[in-house]
Amino acid sequence: MKILLVNHLLDPVSGGGTAERTFQLARFLAEEGVDCTVLALDIGIGPERRIKLGQARLITVPCVNDRFFIPQISFAKLSELVANADIVHLSGHWTLFNALIFRACRQLGKPYLFCPAGALKPFGRSLWLKRLYDFLVGRKLTRSATACIAITEAERADFLACGVPDERVVVIPNGIDPDAYRLDDPLTAIAEFRQSVGVGNARFILFLGRLNLIKGPDLLLDAFCQLDQSFADVHLVMAGPDGGMLRELKEAVSARGLAGRVHFPGYVGGLQKVVALHAATLLAIPSRREAMSIVVLEGGVCACPVLFTDACGLDDLAREGAGTMVQVSAVALAESLTTMLRNPERSRASACHLNAIIRRHFFWGVQAQRYLSLSQQVVGRV
Repeated sequence: MKILLVNHLLDPVSGGGTAERTFQLARFLAEEGVDCTVLALDIGIGPERRIKLGQARLITVPCVNDRFFIPQISFAKLSELVANADIVHLSGHWTLFNALIFRACRQLGKPYLFCPAGALKPFGRSLWLKRLYDFLVGRKLTRSATACIAITEAERADFLACGVPDERVVVIPNGIDPDAYRLDDPLTAIAEFRQSVGVGNARFILFLGRLNLIKGPDLLLDAFCQLDQSFADVHLVMAGPDGGMLRELKEAVSARGLAGRVHFPGYVGGLQKVVALHAATLLAIPSRREAMSIVVLEGGVCACPVLFTDACGLDDLAREGAGTMVQVSAVALAESLTTMLRNPERSRASACHLNAIIRRHFFWGVQAQRYLSLSQQVVGRV
């Protein structure tokens, strides 16, 4: 089986959860013996990232425009890559990369799977451009896919609204690699992280994600400001690259006199992210829209209590009491932060429950096997 996975970004800093999903699926599919090739732009992919991809083959393409991610590659070369694969997997949405690969798949009669990872509905900046993309190619790409992959059951409705028959939608959630979240010397690592961030021995709420409107850091900051004086010792660590809101957030922190309690360490990845999750009092995911937050799985596998909004695609976990789900508002976040900070035993019990669920159902190896099974079924039908 030869699988070509296409994602315009493979770097976790710029590509976020969608990049991580493609990366891990390629890695674990290769471990299953699949001849797996990943095609991506050459943005932010360092030597360490390439090594961790394991046996999967990586092909990177120069990018001539970082704003619109325009690839520098001939259509003939793209067609050659598509022709050499048994099946193609497209990730993300609103990219020229996907549009070109879609065209090649159509011309060659090649089956392809499509996983927009929560991006099927236009949201965020450049809405007019996203709608134009959907009008020109996005809807046709979605409806023509051999199978569409939803990350959560709730995302299935997005496909149905686009005219995709229910039988062509398959739910394959995100996953986690538990081996990547163990610490050899946790006490030393946590102490060093605390010192580097500036929280000392204080309890702290952790935000992990891009500082942009969709991820909701402004909502979390507003919620943090609403905590009463009994939590004056609690800090907030907003770890993530700037997505256009860093200056606004820092100005708000300064205006409210919280400079000593709110910290912006920038992007935290790799081992430092693992340490942060083990050190945090709780993890907050205040997103305005999310297909299924990988961060909640990362927090869960580290047994960190998690608070998330009802826009994160995590309803099933909330129903099982594995984490706390609230509405997308600063008031709701503040109320739950207060409850969780006042009831640490209950929060830890919820975190342990989440940890157990993740270890049963959300390993990348399991999701890769689902992808492989689906690919085999699709190729067998063609």
